[in-house]
Order: sequence, then C-alpha cells, then structure tokens
Amino acid sequence: MTGFVDSTAFNFEQGQRARKLFAAVVLAALDDAIADDKKYGNGPEQIARWARSRDGREVLSCAGIDPNERVVKGLMEFVSKGVRTSVALSREESERRHALESEMGEAA
Repeated sequence: MTGFVDSTAFNFEQGQRARKLFAAVVLAALDDAIADDKKYGNGPEQIARWARSRDGREVLSCAGIDPNERVVKGLMEFVSKGVRTSVALSREESERRHALESEMGEAA
C-alpha cells in the first residue's frame, strides 16, 4: 500500500512539474507576441493565431488552461497592454496596479 501512495505522489509531482513547464511556454509565447506588437504592430493577432492553432491548444491544455475563445481574447488583451510577463508577475507591478485601482475607486 505504501508503494502505491509513494508512486501516486511521485506521479502527481511529475504532472505538476510538466504543467509548470508548459505554463512557461505560454509565458514565452506571450513575450514573443508582445515583442512582435512593439516591432510590427501585430502582437494580438499573433497570439490569437498561436492559441487557436493545434499546437497552441495542446500547449494551453498541458499548462492547465482551457483553450477556449474567452482565453484567446484574454491573451490578446494582455498582449495589447504591452506589459512583459516578468513585469506583470512582479510584486511591484501588482502593488502599483492595486494603488492605481484604489485611487480610481476613491475618486469615483
């Protein structure tokens, strides 16, 4: 019985590591689309094309993201904002955004 529990835990951990790896691929695709948007102006279209492609849907699924049209629109919106993923995921950006939202709430 202990062997089963150990192997189940090991398989779960392996799955989590694989999911994180595919999530990193999604973040890299977002960064590439943001770079394309700054250089050529077609970033949102690029990420939408990738997310709707067979490979893109497979990567999104493996990352634990349901590859539906709502997700594609969210990816396009993220790319159109032009904020790199490393900056968007940083604590300072989160705090800045939260402070801006609270100021907007107080002004209204």
